[in-house]
Amino acid sequence: MDRRKFIKLTGVGMGGLMLPIPGSFISAAELTANPMDVAAKKQLADIALNAAKASGATYVDARIGRYLNQFITAQEKRISNVVNTESAGIGIRVIANGTWGFAATSNMSTDSIAKTAAQAVAVAKANSKFQTDPVKLAPVKGVGEVSWKTPIVKNAMEISIQDKVDLLMEVNNAALDNGANYITSILFLVNEQKYFASSDGSYIDQDVHRLWAPFFATGIGPGGFKQRSGLGNPVGMGFEYLDGDPTEQIQIQGANVGYRWSYDMVRDAKEAGQQLQAKLKARSVEPGKYDLVLDPHHLMLTIHESVGHPLELDRVLGYEANYAGTSFATLDKWKSKTFNYGSDIVNLFADKTQTNSLGYVGYDDEGVKTKEWDLVKDGILVNYQAIRDQVHIIDQDESHGCCYSQSWSDVQFQRMPNVSLRPNTEDLSADDIIKDVENGIYIVGRGSFSIDQQRYNFQFGGQLFYEIKDGKITEQIEDVAYQSNTQEFWNSCVKMAGQSDYRVGGSFFDGKGQPPQVSAVSHGCPTTRFNNINVINTARKAG
Repeated sequence: MDRRKFIKLTGVGMGGLMLPIPGSFISAAELTANPMDVAAKKQLADIALNAAKASGATYVDARIGRYLNQFITAQEKRISNVVNTESAGIGIRVIANGTWGFAATSNMSTDSIAKTAAQAVAVAKANSKFQTDPVKLAPVKGVGEVSWKTPIVKNAMEISIQDKVDLLMEVNNAALDNGANYITSILFLVNEQKYFASSDGSYIDQDVHRLWAPFFATGIGPGGFKQRSGLGNPVGMGFEYLDGDPTEQIQIQGANVGYRWSYDMVRDAKEAGQQLQAKLKARSVEPGKYDLVLDPHHLMLTIHESVGHPLELDRVLGYEANYAGTSFATLDKWKSKTFNYGSDIVNLFADKTQTNSLGYVGYDDEGVKTKEWDLVKDGILVNYQAIRDQVHIIDQDESHGCCYSQSWSDVQFQRMPNVSLRPNTEDLSADDIIKDVENGIYIVGRGSFSIDQQRYNFQFGGQLFYEIKDGKITEQIEDVAYQSNTQEFWNSCVKMAGQSDYRVGGSFFDGKGQPPQVSAVSHGCPTTRFNNINVINTARKAG
């Protein structure tokens, strides 16, 4: 198979990603240059607040942002792209006549900001002609002047391009030397410098860092091709995540299956090449009912799709359907206080305070201090994800702190926080979860998936599949996907590992809204077992 045909068939593994590259192209040196002084930000924010109030706004917030991105891509033996971008400006959101208005500008002169604030108020007043109920904001006490920063050791933007190129070349060579025919490796680096000010009395300066280092390797054999993606997680960390501390590696029955807070990308690529050769030779799964043991790097996607999205309150209410549909988890199920989302050992929670996670910030994009809260408690649906203008709908008076905008130029709205599965209070290992499985499959890594517009009926694949017989992993198998529905699946959860096995994966580019925006969100969980799940063979034709 030649490369052109291969890329046409596979899209190099990247077809499902939304890859926004906003802003102006800049040099790598400019990624760490010219940060705006906090005092200057406050002065500009006050201009926006005062101008909006003078025009008739009863509430105002202003977000001054500088958003920096660096994306580096390597294909086999060459670097195919290096992109550095910067986007800066101010977004002003107001309430006037009980209605939202928003306007933004990249012109940071005082006159421009004042005019933009007045424009936001004019938009609100125009919209108010069609507003049936006034906006109801949950109260937030102003915090004065505060600052917050992602706790990083190595600022990824300060690492030289040469060092990053050397890493990706080493990764690609490790895969190619060990059985891969093609590989694309990537570094995604993001720095959001955000300043929030509001008429509630908050002035919040935040410096947010995120990193993702995926690769997509392919092996070709007589029967076609197989793919294996990297097992590293996107994180809210600096470049120290790529130091490859061996104590952070996770093993099951002696084999490396993942990483916690330090990723050895080169080792993972080497093992990917070897596993691709095994995948090409592995026997195809026999369809049927199996007990599934799901690795965190796999289960995080199932959590994202079957818990994270359906418990966004705007989807529940039908206000939002883009990219992920609405939700089966309607208000009547929550109001009943008896809806079994899962078995009684299932505890799912939202949390924007998890250190090193993608969603970790001190305050959300409407100035609310972030926190943790339960979504499913002992298997029962108990709450949703909501922001200041939504929580009154579910009889609550405090925002959950999960409002976000992808840039200064986009209006902020409800976005998924980190949504995770609590580990077992007993610190069981992944081996403990496997040892009493008689007939099962162990699944590692995220693969293709499908879920309906109510986030209910679904099908999930993976990266690596291993047969389990009488408590032991026996051999690698292929062509595995499982089918279930959200309630049936989570009610089949019978056992999970403990805190020492808990790992955090996530989605670096999660799409929502129209016009579309992306956000980054993590999902933590331990290795978890689900009994009697229907498994299909993806290589066999039906009928």
